[in-house]
Amino acid sequence: MCFSGVVGISKGSVWSVRFSSIALCAWVHGDPRKVVYPTDSSGQFCGQKDTINENKTILFYFNILKCASPIVLINLQCPTTQLCVSKCPDRFATYIDMQGSYRHNKSYWEYYRQFCKPGFNKPWKVRIYTYIILKRCFPDFSTKNGILTVANQTTFKDGRGKTRNVTDLREAANGINNVLDARSVGMKIFEDYASSWHWILIGLFIAMIVSLLFLVLLRFTAGVLFWIFILGVIGIIGYGIWHCYWEYDHLQGTPGSDLTIYDIGFQTDFRVYLQLRQTWLAFMIILCIVEVFIILMLIFLRNRIRIAIALLQEGSRAIGYIMSTLFYPIITFVLIAICISYWAVTAVFLSTSGEPVYKVMANQTLCKYANLTCDPETFNTTNVTKLCVGAQCTFAFYGGESFYHKYIFIFQLSNAFVFLWLVNFAIALGQCTLAGAFASYYWAFRKPADIPPCPLFSSFGRAIRYHTGSLAFGSLILAIVQLIRIILEYLDHKLKGTQNSFTRFLLCCLKCCFWCLEKFIKFINRNAYIMIAIYGKNFCTSAKEAFFLLMRNVVRVAVLDKVTDFLLFLGKLLVAGGVGVLAFFFFTHRIPVFTQETPTLNYYWVPLLTVIIGSYLIAHGFFSVYAMCVDTLFLCFLEDLERHDGSAERPYYMSKSLLKILNNKKISEIIIF
Repeated sequence: MCFSGVVGISKGSVWSVRFSSIALCAWVHGDPRKVVYPTDSSGQFCGQKDTINENKTILFYFNILKCASPIVLINLQCPTTQLCVSKCPDRFATYIDMQGSYRHNKSYWEYYRQFCKPGFNKPWKVRIYTYIILKRCFPDFSTKNGILTVANQTTFKDGRGKTRNVTDLREAANGINNVLDARSVGMKIFEDYASSWHWILIGLFIAMIVSLLFLVLLRFTAGVLFWIFILGVIGIIGYGIWHCYWEYDHLQGTPGSDLTIYDIGFQTDFRVYLQLRQTWLAFMIILCIVEVFIILMLIFLRNRIRIAIALLQEGSRAIGYIMSTLFYPIITFVLIAICISYWAVTAVFLSTSGEPVYKVMANQTLCKYANLTCDPETFNTTNVTKLCVGAQCTFAFYGGESFYHKYIFIFQLSNAFVFLWLVNFAIALGQCTLAGAFASYYWAFRKPADIPPCPLFSSFGRAIRYHTGSLAFGSLILAIVQLIRIILEYLDHKLKGTQNSFTRFLLCCLKCCFWCLEKFIKFINRNAYIMIAIYGKNFCTSAKEAFFLLMRNVVRVAVLDKVTDFLLFLGKLLVAGGVGVLAFFFFTHRIPVFTQETPTLNYYWVPLLTVIIGSYLIAHGFFSVYAMCVDTLFLCFLEDLERHDGSAERPYYMSKSLLKILNNKKISEIIIF
């Protein structure tokens, strides 16, 4: 059995064994070939090696008119016989045409024999196709003088002698084309990647170089960038105040401008409100309040802003001394890629672990047995063929009624939970490793002479050897909250359209609460990992000490967080935007020097978006190291302030730049919120 064998195992290993059992069961029962190969009416794969269909890679529909049925959209199977063939017919013919040709010349039938069911020796319902889409035969439609034709014909006779229009054939083909369109787009996207992958790598390499340069420049320009931004915001708001006053004064004497917002009520055309003096007066008052608030905040928080900028510059120096930390995100990326691969492979095996299910495909829409399960071996002995003339027991999809198949969704959910846990653990390991390396820099009394050798490698070894349990526990808490959020999103999607107002309100509140909870846990975990790396205590103790340390310096935390977020966000936009603009001009043939080298693409936005998103992720990877460095130095700085007083007995460990800021004012003013 899939889930036996856990008795006698220690408690800490039970869950890992159960999750491994889920993957093992999926790999045993699953068959990814069901995603790759089309299947005929018998459930056999087309083009599968070592089978009778090895050289028959294309799926052929006997009567594609049946493909207009809604069943096609459900099961991707038409209520008509489907065969695997080596090639599509290159002639157009119908059942009526073949009957007439067969009477006059039986040798004419030899060509069409290959498109019959095995063991069938006379002409039957045949519809010929001349082009292939995703290994499936479809009619070759063309337009002549604005009229849709197939083989220069606008009409044809179906198997019952009725004259049908080619548009009916097109509608039937569209019934399955709609399902295959997504795959067709996917193939074109794959072709674009195949022809432009090396240029994408060049763009990502440029993004890496720009990210490194930006981190180096932050060491010298952090303060300048921040104050330029602040002065720019103050100037923009000041211009907004002047513009509002100008509009307010300009509308004086205009008919109707003295009406109040209450007088005109709610208007869908918001331009009406811009014709009122009261609107511009309200805008001017709001902007004045914001302007005064920003100026007062800068006045009262100027010292904390100076410390934040000094910490940013100190972070650049720390990274300069421990350059290996910039490449640690590669390890995190590899670990996350392994987690994604494990989840994706297991999910595919789970989704393809069903047995072949056969259903009654009836030509008569009123047949009560239509779409019911059947057994192809005993189908001809039942009354279904008598009650529903022309009914067939056709392969529909893969599924099952066993315990394993009934709980596939639960197993998929468990697989998603394992994925979240492993990814969060990989991120936690990286945060703890980087925090340990940067903490060794801060607590070196003489920098850089006292920095231990190989600080990153030593920190990684400590995290693996001593802190695995704490990191796994913190990751588990976060994974549980994220899984609950996924379940809430799933319920919201499933209940959409059927839920009442109270249910919508309740789900919205729950989603909002768990979103906030996830952000809070991420914040706590991040600082807990820093304290774990510094002192080596367990997760709960480290989380408590980090939380209260930050709460004792809450204003300073807020200032540093916002200053850091702004500068790093500016850097991410600079890297992603700059490389994205360069990629846009390149892939749209707007750089004359590279016109000949630019590949021809189906969708130029495919490599363009890949470069932009990839550049942003690369910048995020480098800047996450920088952010972790600043956060670690900040916690060490707060610990330094609380544990030392600058005397000979208890000297500060902070750098000279931070110590200079402290010496310029009273220590008591720095410690106060």
